[in-house]
Amino acid sequence: MKNVKLEGIIPPILTPMKKDESVNIEELRKQIERMIAGGVHGIFVFGTNGEGYILSEKEKIEVLEATIDQVKGRVPVYAGSGCISTADTIRMSVKAQQLGADVLSIITPSFAVASQKELYDHYKEVAKHVDIPIVLYNIPARTGNKILPETVVKLAKDIDVIAGAKDSSGDWENLKAYIRGTRELDKEFHVLSGNDSLILPALKEGGYGGIAGCANVYPHVMASIYNLFKAGNIEEAQKAQDSIASFRAVFKYGNPNTVVKKAVSLLGHDVGDCRRPFNYLCEEGTVELEKVLKENKEKGMN
Repeated sequence: MKNVKLEGIIPPILTPMKKDESVNIEELRKQIERMIAGGVHGIFVFGTNGEGYILSEKEKIEVLEATIDQVKGRVPVYAGSGCISTADTIRMSVKAQQLGADVLSIITPSFAVASQKELYDHYKEVAKHVDIPIVLYNIPARTGNKILPETVVKLAKDIDVIAGAKDSSGDWENLKAYIRGTRELDKEFHVLSGNDSLILPALKEGGYGGIAGCANVYPHVMASIYNLFKAGNIEEAQKAQDSIASFRAVFKYGNPNTVVKKAVSLLGHDVGDCRRPFNYLCEEGTVELEKVLKENKEKGMN
């Protein structure tokens, strides 16, 4: 299996779009450079913030090819290859590996309710067809399916290429159970927080970092949470973690994906809107977002 460091702060990078909702590859390349300049430890395409749920297969291939070309091996490239069916997930995972992705992030199947056995069998079958690390992706609020801690442990024990798990449930006890259940394995298993407010708690518990949507807005700040923690500067790491609270508070006004993309746009980057219909932020939310961005800029956040 490919040796990749699954750690640090990895932004689920936005997929910039033009006014006609076509993918803006030129701006994607600029955002990749902005993220790397901010010190992030990987680039993740087709995450929730990357609108992977609404991109066509052709668009995904185009985005992944451009990302791998732009990154040029400076940081690992994670590709979200999960689909609803096992067959489609296998096809997309194999394609991502062929194109040069370093890591696969495989979200649970969605819409239909899946048993833990069905989830286990799904990941086991996909894993037979690839030999790069797989990160399980748990986000039950979006998919309707939760990977229980005991299923994560069993998959980690049984399948070599299953090398980590991203928990975006927002449930601290669940994230903690992922970390505690896998820390005594015969292999290193990398648990990443998918909830930006839990990155430092996860690191303290033994996690490896986070796949952080807020890094699209504040790459340097988010990367510093990990870097400061690793340097033993816990107090400063806590300040960095706390500093994103006011921005995350704006999420109450709309879809977090929409808020994040709108924020990056307001910062002067030509990333466009989220693809319809998921692109509305009420006037009150926009005003509050502008206020928070201004306050954070005055604090030197970037």
